[in-house]
Amino acid sequence: MPHVIEPAPTGRAKCRGCGSAIQKDELRFGERIPNPFADEGEATLWFHLVCGAYKRPEPLLEALDAAEDDVPDPERLAALARVGLEHHRLPRLDAAERSPTGRASCRSCRTKIAKGAWRFRLVFFEDGRFEPSGFVHAGCAASYFGTADVLDRARRFTADLSDEDATELASALG
Repeated sequence: MPHVIEPAPTGRAKCRGCGSAIQKDELRFGERIPNPFADEGEATLWFHLVCGAYKRPEPLLEALDAAEDDVPDPERLAALARVGLEHHRLPRLDAAERSPTGRASCRSCRTKIAKGAWRFRLVFFEDGRFEPSGFVHAGCAASYFGTADVLDRARRFTADLSDEDATELASALG
């Protein structure tokens, strides 16, 4: 069965990208994958449309191609998804945060990330789940992701990022 874009019939599903609820009647993206818990059947992973464009660009583009005309601003969603395809590491960005310790190493430059420094949390998508996969200095973001245009994604997936924090993060990006 192909991927789907449809209105949420209830408000019970949570987005696999940002973790917040998908409201009743809000359009959502469903990625269909083989059921990881059985030898047959499928499972559907639900995302907000923008979260799907950021985290699962290829399946979202497939769903957009098959969707009817009721998707608002499909060009914007497709453009966001294409950026993720052009910069193959970009969908790994999970959140921005200050390093709570000085023990983690940057996946780009391999040096320690100082306590209190801005970093990006990374995830890999495997077997229908996002698995933690390390961190990148904010200053290494451009070289790791292939673009420094990551602030909108970071704001999307970091619920408690204030405007002041976003300004500091933008400065740390360089």
